[in-house]
Amino acid sequence: MNRLAEAASPYLRQHADNPIDWWPWGPEALAEAERRDVPILLSVGYSACHWCHVMAHESFSDPAVAELVNPNFVAIKVDREERPDIDAIYMKATQALTGQGGWPMTVFCTPDGRPFFAGTYYPPEPGRGLPSFTQVAEVIAEAWRERRDEAVQSAAAIREHLAAEFVPPAAPDSIDVWGALGSLGEDFDPIHGGFGTAPKFPQPGAIDALLVKGEPGSLDVAQRSLEAMARGGIVDQLGGGFHRYSVDAGWVVPHFEKMLYDNALLLGTYTRGWRRVPDHEPLVRGLFERTVRGIVGWLEREMELPGGGFAASLDADSLDVRGVKHEGVYYVWNPELLADALGEEDADWAAGVFHVTSTGSFEHGLSTLQLRGHPDAERLASVSEKLLAVRRRRWAPDRDDKLIAAWNGWTIDSLVWAATVYDERDWLDLAERAASALWGTHWVDGRLRRTSLEGVAGDTEGLAEDYGAVAQGFARLAGALGEPVWLERAVALLDVALARFGADDGGFHDTADDAEALYVRPRDVSDNPTPSGTSALVAALRLTGLLADRPEYLARADAAALTTRGLVAAAPRFAGSALTDLVVADEARTGLSPAVAVVVTPDGDPLAEIARATWRMAPIGTAVVVGRPGSTGFAHHFDDRGTGESGLVYVCRGTVCFAPASEIADLRTALWSRA
Repeated sequence: MNRLAEAASPYLRQHADNPIDWWPWGPEALAEAERRDVPILLSVGYSACHWCHVMAHESFSDPAVAELVNPNFVAIKVDREERPDIDAIYMKATQALTGQGGWPMTVFCTPDGRPFFAGTYYPPEPGRGLPSFTQVAEVIAEAWRERRDEAVQSAAAIREHLAAEFVPPAAPDSIDVWGALGSLGEDFDPIHGGFGTAPKFPQPGAIDALLVKGEPGSLDVAQRSLEAMARGGIVDQLGGGFHRYSVDAGWVVPHFEKMLYDNALLLGTYTRGWRRVPDHEPLVRGLFERTVRGIVGWLEREMELPGGGFAASLDADSLDVRGVKHEGVYYVWNPELLADALGEEDADWAAGVFHVTSTGSFEHGLSTLQLRGHPDAERLASVSEKLLAVRRRRWAPDRDDKLIAAWNGWTIDSLVWAATVYDERDWLDLAERAASALWGTHWVDGRLRRTSLEGVAGDTEGLAEDYGAVAQGFARLAGALGEPVWLERAVALLDVALARFGADDGGFHDTADDAEALYVRPRDVSDNPTPSGTSALVAALRLTGLLADRPEYLARADAAALTTRGLVAAAPRFAGSALTDLVVADEARTGLSPAVAVVVTPDGDPLAEIARATWRMAPIGTAVVVGRPGSTGFAHHFDDRGTGESGLVYVCRGTVCFAPASEIADLRTALWSRA
């Protein structure tokens, strides 16, 4: 056993019995490198990473490799999900040195942590244009002994380069919002949906931006992308939820790991996309709802932790029938497997619906499942249930059980959206349990911790994205339930964030001002693939500011949003969350500023018909709050506001309030009228 057995990260614990003398990241490890005067071998990965497992098996489990590494390096293992700040700065260095990045990430550093050589996966033997890991380690060890000055000079140059990389691009004097949205259309794949080419990632932030205005061209790109993904192999058509990305342009074969953050964000985007599907397209609406229910079903069945909240991920790999780990084997089928599970008649039908062929779409004649056409919903549900039951007898992928604050915050936010739109009280309960787990475990001594494991908070302090995502989730939950305690907690989070993460230009750093000093303080305003810390805080400030009537929060959000505009202008597809904020702001300039919709019902039912209608129709950016007459804890929003027999909705946009609405037609007018 090395030093990783008691780590708070399951990924680190997976390396606890390696013969390599791993250290967790920390001042002790850097001090040991200084004491021994040897370079650092920094290996960064995460639990669901296929190639991380491969390199661990091939190299890190080999005693001969350990005999090379242990005397010549201090080896440090980092979970990128636990320490995204460390991952960010060393990934920038890897990309600068090699022109590409990825995991596992392999970086060699001076004893004080400055990188001078980097790469990703290295095989045990040279091949495919790559040296072996031992060749690389031998060369680096020799260079440190014989040509140390070159390494130190390289480290200094990289640090200078990276300092500039973490400065947001300057914002232009003005941005053509329609031009930014149009550039998304230029990147749109008209054949397969989505943006760009293989490998192809879901980009929920970009799709949300397209959904804001309701313009036909933008809605077409958004809807076609959502429909293509929902039909593809990137979705687990039986168990629900999305895999991380597709290795091809057509969404057929995914990289099979399942990440909570992808599903958290896509859950909200599909719900908002469902609201935009025209009434004359019920089959598309049905597809989007099936996708939403699939994600929530997966969260409930496979990802909820015993104390509430959700685990981080499922591995790509699992055991096959021979007891050998293989990527994707848990999810794929062939006609014979379908027949064994369903019988011939249903198997033939399922093969057509899910496009399972004798040649296969994956490996060894096996197929991923893709959804073709619009099959009978009842039969599809029955067949899927039977196949899922059979599949659950296979060896399931391992789960990373750590609870990550930001990812759970986004999950809570999206669960509230889905629960209120689809009339599912159980989903609100699911969100509230997660919120209670976060607050009860992660709020420690007035600060937010990033991760926990088995109900015990880790030592890593929350980053800007954690504060923003959790505050947004809490505020959204407060509005849906009419429970001000969640709004108070959102305010507490944001007050800490404003005090600790602020930058001189009005934006936000990714780490707190009293966090561990790394060789560069990370700050990235791009979506990567989750919203940046800045965008997460902007969204939380806007929602909480409206619900709590805190105009200073709205002003602070405006200032921070300006620091993202340069990236939006240059590369809107990679700043989807900031672009969404910009499009909402552009609507405000024409009179459709974000509104507060106060839903007053006799009993404060969060899913009363008038409340659900408000959630379904409200423009993106609206703050919805539901409560009884005279409810307190939401500033002045319930003052002197009564209710009709079935409820009234009071919509205020800035200083303009519309007549209370009790009918759907009047509600639509109030929500969409420009002040």
